[in-house]
Amino acid sequence: MNAPDPRLPAAILPFTPSTPFTMGIELELQLVNRRNYNLATDAVDLWGLIEPRRLQDQIKLEITQGMIELNSKVHTRVDELDEELKQLRQALVDGAQRLNIDVAGGGAHPFQRWNEQRISPDERFHYLHKKYGYLAKSFTVFGQHIHVGVPNGDDAMYLTHGFARFVPHFIALSAASPFYQGVDTEFDSSRSTVVRAFPMSGTMPVMATWAEFERYYDNLRTIGVVNSIKDFYWDIRPKPEFGTVEIRVCDTPLTTGHAALLGCYAQLLARWLLTERPLVINEDFYLLYQYNRFEASRYGLEGCMAVLDENGRPMAKTAIATDLLDRLQDLARYTQNDAEVDALRRLRKLAYERVNDAGWLRSTFRQRGSHSDLMRLSSQLWMTDVMPVV
Repeated sequence: MNAPDPRLPAAILPFTPSTPFTMGIELELQLVNRRNYNLATDAVDLWGLIEPRRLQDQIKLEITQGMIELNSKVHTRVDELDEELKQLRQALVDGAQRLNIDVAGGGAHPFQRWNEQRISPDERFHYLHKKYGYLAKSFTVFGQHIHVGVPNGDDAMYLTHGFARFVPHFIALSAASPFYQGVDTEFDSSRSTVVRAFPMSGTMPVMATWAEFERYYDNLRTIGVVNSIKDFYWDIRPKPEFGTVEIRVCDTPLTTGHAALLGCYAQLLARWLLTERPLVINEDFYLLYQYNRFEASRYGLEGCMAVLDENGRPMAKTAIATDLLDRLQDLARYTQNDAEVDALRRLRKLAYERVNDAGWLRSTFRQRGSHSDLMRLSSQLWMTDVMPVV
Protein backbone atom coordinates (compact mmCIF):
# COMPACT_ATOMS: atom_id res chain seq x y z
CA MET A 1 0.00 0.00 0.00
CA ASN A 2 1.36 3.39 -0.98
CA ALA A 3 1.83 6.01 1.74
CA PRO A 4 -0.52 9.03 1.61
CA ASP A 5 0.80 11.96 -0.40
CA PRO A 6 1.81 14.59 2.23
CA ARG A 7 1.03 17.35 -0.28
CA LEU A 8 -2.68 16.44 -0.26
CA PRO A 9 -5.00 17.53 2.56
CA ALA A 10 -6.19 14.76 4.86
CA ALA A 11 -9.74 13.58 4.25
CA ILE A 12 -12.20 15.03 6.74
CA LEU A 13 -14.46 12.00 6.65
CA PRO A 14 -12.76 9.20 4.69
CA PHE A 15 -15.09 6.90 2.76
CA THR A 16 -14.14 3.23 2.90
CA PRO A 17 -14.94 1.54 -0.43
CA SER A 18 -17.01 -1.62 -0.31
CA THR A 19 -18.26 -4.14 -2.85
CA PRO A 20 -21.14 -2.55 -4.78
CA PHE A 21 -24.65 -3.87 -4.14
CA THR A 22 -23.76 -6.10 -1.23
CA MET A 23 -26.27 -5.86 1.61
CA GLY A 24 -26.54 -6.30 5.35
CA ILE A 25 -29.32 -5.58 7.82
CA GLU A 26 -29.82 -4.68 11.47
CA LEU A 27 -32.98 -5.68 13.34
CA GLU A 28 -34.06 -4.07 16.60
CA LEU A 29 -36.11 -6.65 18.48
CA GLN A 30 -38.51 -6.68 21.41
CA LEU A 31 -37.84 -8.71 24.55
CA VAL A 32 -41.08 -9.56 26.34
CA ASN A 33 -41.85 -11.30 29.62
CA ARG A 34 -44.22 -14.28 29.75
CA ARG A 35 -46.47 -12.88 32.49
CA ASN A 36 -48.27 -10.15 30.58
CA TYR A 37 -46.00 -9.78 27.51
CA ASN A 38 -44.88 -6.29 28.43
CA LEU A 39 -41.28 -5.41 27.62
CA ALA A 40 -38.74 -7.24 29.74
CA THR A 41 -35.49 -5.75 31.08
CA ASP A 42 -33.23 -8.70 30.33
CA ALA A 43 -31.13 -7.53 27.39
CA VAL A 44 -27.81 -7.61 29.29
CA ASP A 45 -28.43 -11.10 30.67
CA LEU A 46 -29.61 -12.35 27.29
CA TRP A 47 -26.50 -11.06 25.54
CA GLY A 48 -24.36 -12.93 28.05
CA LEU A 49 -26.14 -16.21 27.26
CA ILE A 50 -25.66 -16.10 23.47
CA GLU A 51 -24.12 -19.28 22.10
CA PRO A 52 -21.88 -19.80 20.27
CA ARG A 53 -19.93 -16.89 21.75
CA ARG A 54 -18.76 -15.65 18.37
CA LEU A 55 -22.32 -14.54 17.64
CA GLN A 56 -22.10 -11.97 20.44
CA ASP A 57 -20.32 -9.73 17.89
CA GLN A 58 -23.54 -9.71 15.84
CA ILE A 59 -26.02 -9.32 18.71
CA LYS A 60 -25.83 -5.99 20.54
CA LEU A 61 -27.49 -4.00 23.28
CA GLU A 62 -29.77 -1.14 22.31
CA ILE A 63 -30.61 2.09 24.12
CA THR A 64 -33.12 0.53 26.55
CA GLN A 65 -33.06 -2.90 28.16
CA GLY A 66 -36.23 -4.24 26.55
CA MET A 67 -34.49 -4.15 23.17
CA ILE A 68 -31.72 -6.10 21.50
CA GLU A 69 -30.17 -5.68 18.05
CA LEU A 70 -29.36 -8.43 15.58
CA ASN A 71 -26.74 -7.68 12.87
CA SER A 72 -26.21 -9.75 9.75
CA LYS A 73 -22.92 -10.16 7.95
CA VAL A 74 -22.41 -8.77 4.44
CA HIS A 75 -24.26 -10.70 1.73
CA THR A 76 -24.59 -10.77 -2.04
CA ARG A 77 -27.59 -13.16 -2.12
CA VAL A 78 -30.95 -12.81 -0.42
CA ASP A 79 -31.29 -16.55 0.28
CA GLU A 80 -27.98 -16.56 2.15
CA LEU A 81 -29.06 -13.51 4.13
CA ASP A 82 -32.32 -15.25 4.99
CA GLU A 83 -30.51 -18.35 6.19
CA GLU A 84 -28.14 -16.36 8.40
CA LEU A 85 -31.03 -14.46 9.97
CA LYS A 86 -32.64 -17.77 10.92
CA GLN A 87 -29.41 -18.90 12.59
CA LEU A 88 -29.06 -15.65 14.53
CA ARG A 89 -32.72 -15.85 15.50
CA GLN A 90 -32.20 -19.35 16.90
CA ALA A 91 -29.28 -18.15 19.03
CA LEU A 92 -31.50 -15.41 20.45
CA VAL A 93 -34.40 -17.78 21.07
CA ASP A 94 -32.17 -20.34 22.82
CA GLY A 95 -30.87 -17.65 25.17
CA ALA A 96 -34.33 -16.21 25.74
CA GLN A 97 -35.70 -19.63 26.74
CA ARG A 98 -33.18 -19.81 29.57
CA LEU A 99 -34.47 -16.47 30.89
CA ASN A 100 -38.14 -17.34 30.45
CA ILE A 101 -38.69 -14.47 28.01
CA ASP A 102 -39.75 -14.28 24.37
CA VAL A 103 -38.50 -12.28 21.38
CA ALA A 104 -40.72 -10.46 18.91
CA GLY A 105 -40.57 -8.30 15.81
CA GLY A 106 -42.82 -5.34 15.10
CA GLY A 107 -42.09 -1.63 15.02
CA ALA A 108 -43.51 -0.69 18.43
CA HIS A 109 -44.65 -2.52 21.53
CA PRO A 110 -48.42 -1.93 21.80
CA PHE A 111 -48.64 -0.94 25.47
CA GLN A 112 -45.22 -0.30 27.03
CA ARG A 113 -44.73 3.07 28.77
CA TRP A 114 -41.62 5.05 27.90
CA ASN A 115 -41.07 6.27 31.47
CA GLU A 116 -40.75 2.66 32.72
CA GLN A 117 -37.83 1.83 30.43
CA ARG A 118 -34.26 1.46 31.68
CA ILE A 119 -31.25 2.78 29.81
CA SER A 120 -28.75 0.07 28.88
CA PRO A 121 -25.31 0.16 30.57
CA ASP A 122 -23.32 1.80 27.80
CA GLU A 123 -21.47 5.12 27.82
CA ARG A 124 -23.03 6.34 24.57
CA PHE A 125 -26.56 5.40 25.65
CA HIS A 126 -26.18 7.31 28.92
CA TYR A 127 -24.79 10.27 26.98
CA LEU A 128 -27.84 10.19 24.68
CA HIS A 129 -30.18 10.00 27.68
CA LYS A 130 -28.49 13.01 29.26
CA LYS A 131 -28.61 14.94 25.98
CA TYR A 132 -32.12 14.09 24.77
CA GLY A 133 -33.99 13.55 28.03
CA TYR A 134 -37.26 11.67 27.68
CA LEU A 135 -36.73 11.30 23.92
CA ALA A 136 -34.07 8.67 24.63
CA LYS A 137 -36.55 6.40 26.43
CA SER A 138 -39.35 7.19 24.00
CA PHE A 139 -36.99 5.84 21.34
CA THR A 140 -37.95 2.35 22.55
CA VAL A 141 -39.24 1.54 19.11
CA PHE A 142 -37.95 -1.13 16.78
CA GLY A 143 -36.64 -0.68 13.26
CA GLN A 144 -34.87 -2.52 10.48
CA HIS A 145 -31.86 -0.77 8.97
CA ILE A 146 -30.63 -1.88 5.54
CA HIS A 147 -27.05 -1.27 4.36
CA VAL A 148 -26.11 -1.41 0.69
CA GLY A 149 -22.47 -1.35 -0.40
CA VAL A 150 -21.09 1.35 -2.69
CA PRO A 151 -17.59 1.82 -4.13
CA ASN A 152 -17.05 5.51 -3.34
CA GLY A 153 -18.45 8.57 -1.61
CA ASP A 154 -19.92 10.22 -4.71
CA ASP A 155 -21.94 7.09 -5.46
CA ALA A 156 -23.06 7.07 -1.82
CA MET A 157 -24.36 10.62 -2.21
CA TYR A 158 -26.41 9.76 -5.29
CA LEU A 159 -27.77 6.57 -3.74
CA THR A 160 -28.72 8.37 -0.50
CA HIS A 161 -30.88 10.77 -2.50
CA GLY A 162 -32.07 8.06 -4.88
CA PHE A 163 -33.33 5.81 -2.10
CA ALA A 164 -35.31 8.75 -0.67
CA ARG A 165 -37.64 8.65 -3.70
CA PHE A 166 -38.71 5.16 -2.58
CA VAL A 167 -39.03 5.75 1.15
CA PRO A 168 -42.86 5.40 0.91
CA HIS A 169 -42.35 1.90 -0.50
CA PHE A 170 -40.13 0.82 2.39
CA ILE A 171 -42.38 2.32 5.06
CA ALA A 172 -45.54 0.81 3.56
CA LEU A 173 -44.02 -2.65 3.01
CA SER A 174 -42.53 -2.85 6.51
CA ALA A 175 -45.27 -1.07 8.52
CA ALA A 176 -45.77 -3.02 11.75
CA SER A 177 -46.64 -0.54 14.50
CA PRO A 178 -50.33 0.37 14.48
CA PHE A 179 -50.55 0.30 18.30
CA TYR A 180 -48.64 2.58 20.66
CA GLN A 181 -49.06 3.35 24.36
CA GLY A 182 -52.19 1.18 24.51
CA VAL A 183 -54.18 2.65 21.61
CA ASP A 184 -54.65 2.13 17.89
CA THR A 185 -52.88 5.16 16.43
CA GLU A 186 -54.69 4.79 13.07
CA PHE A 187 -51.22 4.78 11.52
CA ASP A 188 -49.82 1.65 9.92
CA SER A 189 -46.40 2.78 11.18
CA SER A 190 -46.53 4.88 14.35
CA ARG A 191 -42.82 4.19 14.85
CA SER A 192 -41.92 6.30 11.83
CA THR A 193 -43.19 9.45 13.55
CA VAL A 194 -41.13 8.99 16.74
CA VAL A 195 -37.71 9.64 15.22
CA ARG A 196 -38.93 12.92 13.72
CA ALA A 197 -38.65 14.56 17.15
CA PHE A 198 -34.85 14.30 17.10
CA PRO A 199 -32.64 17.09 15.80
CA MET A 200 -30.85 16.26 12.55
CA SER A 201 -33.70 13.99 11.47
CA GLY A 202 -35.42 14.13 8.08
CA THR A 203 -33.34 14.14 4.92
CA MET A 204 -29.78 14.90 3.94
CA PRO A 205 -29.37 18.33 2.31
CA VAL A 206 -29.11 18.26 -1.47
CA MET A 207 -25.41 17.74 -2.21
CA ALA A 208 -23.88 15.93 -5.15
CA THR A 209 -20.34 15.02 -4.09
CA TRP A 210 -18.63 13.53 -1.09
CA ALA A 211 -16.35 16.54 -0.88
CA GLU A 212 -19.40 18.78 -0.38
CA PHE A 213 -20.66 16.49 2.35
CA GLU A 214 -17.28 16.48 4.07
CA ARG A 215 -17.30 20.29 4.22
CA TYR A 216 -20.85 20.30 5.54
CA TYR A 217 -19.98 17.70 8.18
CA ASP A 218 -16.82 19.55 9.20
CA ASN A 219 -18.71 22.81 9.66
CA LEU A 220 -21.31 21.14 11.91
CA ARG A 221 -18.63 19.36 13.88
CA THR A 222 -16.63 22.56 14.33
CA ILE A 223 -19.57 24.38 15.91
CA GLY A 224 -20.51 21.36 18.03
CA VAL A 225 -23.78 20.33 16.35
CA VAL A 226 -22.53 16.79 15.65
CA ASN A 227 -19.68 14.66 16.91
CA SER A 228 -19.95 11.77 14.48
CA ILE A 229 -22.03 10.39 11.62
CA LYS A 230 -24.25 8.72 14.24
CA ASP A 231 -25.64 12.14 15.18
CA PHE A 232 -27.46 12.32 11.84
CA TYR A 233 -30.88 10.72 12.34
CA TRP A 234 -31.78 11.02 8.67
CA ASP A 235 -34.13 8.55 7.04
CA ILE A 236 -31.32 7.62 4.65
CA ARG A 237 -27.69 8.32 5.49
CA PRO A 238 -24.24 7.38 4.21
CA LYS A 239 -22.04 5.27 6.50
CA PRO A 240 -18.49 6.00 5.35
CA GLU A 241 -16.81 3.67 7.86
CA PHE A 242 -18.73 0.73 6.37
CA GLY A 243 -18.78 1.94 2.77
CA THR A 244 -22.57 1.77 2.66
CA VAL A 245 -25.77 3.73 2.37
CA GLU A 246 -28.19 2.97 5.21
CA ILE A 247 -31.99 2.94 4.91
CA ARG A 248 -33.49 3.66 8.34
CA VAL A 249 -37.25 4.02 7.79
CA CYS A 250 -38.44 0.40 8.08
CA ASP A 251 -40.30 -1.06 11.03
CA THR A 252 -38.86 -4.36 12.18
CA PRO A 253 -41.00 -6.99 10.41
CA LEU A 254 -42.81 -9.78 12.24
CA THR A 255 -40.66 -12.45 10.50
CA THR A 256 -37.03 -12.74 9.44
CA GLY A 257 -38.13 -13.74 5.93
CA HIS A 258 -39.91 -10.42 5.47
CA ALA A 259 -36.77 -8.61 6.62
CA ALA A 260 -34.72 -10.42 3.97
CA LEU A 261 -37.22 -9.41 1.27
CA LEU A 262 -36.77 -5.73 2.19
CA GLY A 263 -33.01 -6.14 1.94
CA CYS A 264 -33.35 -7.66 -1.52
CA TYR A 265 -35.57 -4.79 -2.67
CA ALA A 266 -32.93 -2.29 -1.57
CA GLN A 267 -30.24 -4.27 -3.38
CA LEU A 268 -32.20 -4.35 -6.64
CA LEU A 269 -33.06 -0.66 -6.40
CA ALA A 270 -29.39 0.19 -5.89
CA ARG A 271 -28.36 -1.76 -9.00
CA TRP A 272 -30.87 0.18 -11.07
CA LEU A 273 -30.19 3.60 -9.52
CA LEU A 274 -26.41 3.48 -9.81
CA THR A 275 -26.42 1.85 -13.25
CA GLU A 276 -28.94 4.11 -14.98
CA ARG A 277 -28.87 7.27 -12.81
CA PRO A 278 -32.55 7.91 -13.66
CA LEU A 279 -33.22 10.68 -11.12
CA VAL A 280 -32.31 14.35 -11.33
CA ILE A 281 -31.25 15.52 -7.87
CA ASN A 282 -31.99 19.24 -7.62
CA GLU A 283 -33.30 21.79 -5.12
CA ASP A 284 -36.90 20.61 -5.67
CA PHE A 285 -36.10 16.93 -5.18
CA TYR A 286 -37.58 16.77 -1.67
CA LEU A 287 -40.56 19.03 -2.41
CA LEU A 288 -43.11 16.22 -1.93
CA TYR A 289 -41.09 14.05 0.43
CA GLN A 290 -42.90 14.84 3.69
CA TYR A 291 -46.33 14.36 2.14
CA ASN A 292 -45.39 10.99 0.67
CA ARG A 293 -43.75 9.86 3.89
CA PHE A 294 -46.87 10.74 5.88
CA GLU A 295 -49.14 8.87 3.47
CA ALA A 296 -47.05 5.72 3.80
CA SER A 297 -46.86 5.95 7.59
CA ARG A 298 -50.57 6.67 7.95
CA TYR A 299 -52.12 4.36 5.34
CA GLY A 300 -49.38 1.91 4.36
CA LEU A 301 -49.89 0.35 0.94
CA GLU A 302 -53.34 1.95 0.79
CA GLY A 303 -51.75 5.42 0.76
CA CYS A 304 -51.05 7.71 -2.18
CA MET A 305 -47.90 9.49 -3.28
CA ALA A 306 -47.13 12.39 -5.55
CA VAL A 307 -44.01 12.46 -7.70
CA LEU A 308 -42.20 14.91 -9.93
CA ASP A 309 -41.72 14.29 -13.63
CA GLU A 310 -38.32 14.44 -15.31
CA ASN A 311 -38.66 18.22 -15.63
CA GLY A 312 -39.37 18.68 -11.93
CA ARG A 313 -43.12 19.28 -12.30
CA PRO A 314 -45.57 17.56 -9.91
CA MET A 315 -47.51 14.74 -11.54
CA ALA A 316 -50.91 13.38 -10.52
CA LYS A 317 -51.01 11.34 -7.32
CA THR A 318 -50.81 7.56 -7.58
CA ALA A 319 -51.37 4.74 -5.14
CA ILE A 320 -48.21 3.70 -3.29
CA ALA A 321 -49.02 0.07 -4.16
CA THR A 322 -49.29 0.92 -7.87
CA ASP A 323 -46.02 2.87 -7.87
CA LEU A 324 -44.36 -0.03 -6.09
CA LEU A 325 -45.72 -2.60 -8.54
CA ASP A 326 -44.43 -0.57 -11.49
CA ARG A 327 -40.96 -0.40 -9.95
CA LEU A 328 -40.89 -4.11 -9.07
CA GLN A 329 -41.85 -5.04 -12.62
CA ASP A 330 -39.03 -2.93 -14.05
CA LEU A 331 -36.48 -4.31 -11.58
CA ALA A 332 -36.99 -7.84 -12.92
CA ARG A 333 -34.26 -7.14 -15.48
CA TYR A 334 -31.78 -6.58 -12.63
CA THR A 335 -32.30 -9.96 -10.93
CA GLN A 336 -29.28 -12.25 -11.07
CA ASN A 337 -30.44 -15.56 -9.60
CA ASP A 338 -33.54 -17.59 -8.79
CA ALA A 339 -33.59 -16.37 -5.19
CA GLU A 340 -33.97 -12.78 -6.36
CA VAL A 341 -36.64 -13.75 -8.87
CA ASP A 342 -38.57 -15.43 -6.05
CA ALA A 343 -38.10 -12.45 -3.73
CA LEU A 344 -39.43 -10.13 -6.42
CA ARG A 345 -42.45 -12.39 -6.90
CA ARG A 346 -43.20 -12.33 -3.17
CA LEU A 347 -42.84 -8.55 -3.03
CA ARG A 348 -45.22 -8.19 -5.99
CA LYS A 349 -47.78 -10.34 -4.17
CA LEU A 350 -47.60 -8.12 -1.08
CA ALA A 351 -47.99 -4.98 -3.19
CA TYR A 352 -50.83 -6.39 -5.29
CA GLU A 353 -52.77 -7.59 -2.24
CA ARG A 354 -51.78 -4.47 -0.26
CA VAL A 355 -50.69 -6.62 2.66
CA ASN A 356 -48.33 -5.60 5.45
CA ASP A 357 -47.74 -6.63 9.06
CA ALA A 358 -49.87 -3.78 10.43
CA GLY A 359 -52.90 -5.49 8.91
CA TRP A 360 -52.10 -8.78 10.64
CA LEU A 361 -51.60 -7.02 13.99
CA ARG A 362 -54.93 -5.19 13.74
CA SER A 363 -56.81 -8.29 12.62
CA THR A 364 -55.31 -10.39 15.42
CA PHE A 365 -56.16 -7.78 18.04
CA ARG A 366 -59.75 -7.60 16.84
CA GLN A 367 -60.08 -11.35 17.25
CA ARG A 368 -58.26 -11.67 20.57
CA GLY A 369 -59.19 -8.34 22.19
CA SER A 370 -55.97 -8.22 24.21
CA HIS A 371 -52.68 -6.46 23.56
CA SER A 372 -50.94 -9.01 25.78
CA ASP A 373 -52.29 -11.89 23.73
CA LEU A 374 -51.35 -10.03 20.56
CA MET A 375 -47.74 -9.86 21.74
CA ARG A 376 -47.78 -13.54 22.73
CA LEU A 377 -48.85 -14.50 19.21
CA SER A 378 -46.51 -12.00 17.59
CA SER A 379 -43.52 -13.39 19.47
CA GLN A 380 -44.58 -16.93 18.54
CA LEU A 381 -44.62 -15.88 14.89
CA TRP A 382 -41.17 -14.28 15.02
CA MET A 383 -39.51 -17.13 16.90
CA THR A 384 -40.92 -19.98 14.81
CA ASP A 385 -41.98 -18.59 11.41
CA VAL A 386 -45.21 -20.52 11.98
CA MET A 387 -48.40 -18.46 11.67
CA PRO A 388 -50.18 -18.90 15.03
CA VAL A 389 -53.79 -20.00 15.19
CA VAL A 390 -55.76 -16.89 16.15
